[in-house]
Amino acid sequence: DSWWRGREFVSLEHMQAEAIRWCTEVAGRRQCRPLGGASPLSVFEAVEAATLLPLPKTPFVLARWSTATVGPDIHIKVGRTLYSVPWKLIGKRVDVRSTQAFVQVFLEGDLVKTHAALEQGKRTHHGDYPPEKIAFHMRTPAWCRTQSAQIGTACREVIDGLLEVNALYRLRAAQGVIGLRKKYGEGRLEAACAKATAVGDPSYRTIKGILVAGTETEPAPETSGDGGAAAFLHGPTRLFATAATPDMTNDDRDDHRHEEGVA
Repeated sequence: DSWWRGREFVSLEHMQAEAIRWCTEVAGRRQCRPLGGASPLSVFEAVEAATLLPLPKTPFVLARWSTATVGPDIHIKVGRTLYSVPWKLIGKRVDVRSTQAFVQVFLEGDLVKTHAALEQGKRTHHGDYPPEKIAFHMRTPAWCRTQSAQIGTACREVIDGLLEVNALYRLRAAQGVIGLRKKYGEGRLEAACAKATAVGDPSYRTIKGILVAGTETEPAPETSGDGGAAAFLHGPTRLFATAATPDMTNDDRDDHRHEEGVA
């Protein structure tokens, strides 16, 4: 207080310069009884200065420490955020160091995971999952084929068809078809895939449309270019049999019509 009280400063640099001047020219030169009458500055220069360590190259960062238990979903909760850690640590209690920029996870003093800090939400690295779960979360073509086989034959055929050519380009459509299982169930999805295949359009849009309309159990309409009408096949003689020729008289035309059954 003997230095701070009553003083005003125009900037941080001004305050620092005045503090150093006060320590070296005023307080540092006073005789001090605990030092045997010597001044603090003389003791510092003779004993302490040579043993000081240099300042760290990076500024000191304020950090908050906490503890957390790794849950079955491989995440820990730090504040309002969930962070993933390697799956082998499930059930372990870990130490967490949180700064404004990073969140570091330690197990028995060893750093096991680092995340960029997030104020609220969830940060997940898929590499933290066990190998069999990585494919599930990445939803690769292999995962899509495995899941479709579990749903049914029709669904498997749809997924195989989507991924047969340009698999990466059509992967999102395949993922979308598999994702319909969550909302509509495997039985309805299998029936919708079968119907979409029957009508010749096994696409994600068609399958979803069938499920939304709830028509997966209705029989597929018959497709026919002539509306189902029977075909009449005639040769040139029969086809033009009723055509009038220049040599026919009116009576000949009437007799010909009766022979063909034309009123």
